[in-house]
Amino acid sequence: MSQKLETRRMGRTEMRPNALALGAAWIYGRADAEVIKAIQRAIELGMNYIDTYPGHAEHLWGEALSGGLREKIYLQAKVGTHPERRKDFSADGTRWSVTNSLKDFRTNYLDTVLIHDPLDMESILDKGRALDTLLEMKEEGLIRNIGAGVRSHEFHKTLIETGHIDIILTFLDYTLLSQTVAQTTLPLAREHDVGIILASPLGMGSLTGTEPNVEDERRRNPNTEPKAYAMWKWCQEQDVNIRHLALQFCLAAPIDGVVMFGPANIEQVEDGYEAATTDISEETWQAFEAEFGIKRGM
Repeated sequence: MSQKLETRRMGRTEMRPNALALGAAWIYGRADAEVIKAIQRAIELGMNYIDTYPGHAEHLWGEALSGGLREKIYLQAKVGTHPERRKDFSADGTRWSVTNSLKDFRTNYLDTVLIHDPLDMESILDKGRALDTLLEMKEEGLIRNIGAGVRSHEFHKTLIETGHIDIILTFLDYTLLSQTVAQTTLPLAREHDVGIILASPLGMGSLTGTEPNVEDERRRNPNTEPKAYAMWKWCQEQDVNIRHLALQFCLAAPIDGVVMFGPANIEQVEDGYEAATTDISEETWQAFEAEFGIKRGM
């Protein structure tokens, strides 16, 4: 038996997306028709918050959203990712990136634009840089919300405290493997009514169901036991799908926002939907939480 994707509040924005969002980092480089079908299948399944990636064939997203689908979804683009202007957070670079996205998507506005992975705060917050330019474009009606996608919790704090950031995308720090953002950014976002996107719920491949490489895990985290492998082994022994646990753990996070995953094809789109909506018994959750010392909704 399956659930449905619930509708979420996205902080102080007026957006009310469904809980599972579609990320664009991996849906590209395949036959155009396959990419378009995967995007349209995600929307059909209720994934109505769509993240895109300048430089990754955005024109295919425009094609996929033609015929009335654009009006049914929330569309998010980024600045700082395009290979022609990577990490360019100047006024010109920011406006250039957003203008290209608008043209490729065949739309006259974007619901959200994220400042993507800046190396420092000065490059985006100094006068006349990316944030100022995005605020101008917001006044012009070209974008409706401004966000940022970056891992540093200190950067999250600085950005939220500007009062101009509506959404924070955080990744890898709220998963079955690590919940550090629960003590830092999540309460601060709640205090300022900022929407949250939890990305990489499958731990960059560690929680997909493929056996994790213990040596790789030890190299990445030398001071901890290889947790991903232990979880994978437990799920194998209990006949539990770890992808289901991983995605639903994130969906239970105490946020005003969504969980975003990054499928590479239509099969992975459908698998993500199944992982988000298949019922997991309370007994399974209790056994898993007792084994690994983590609780949903923390």
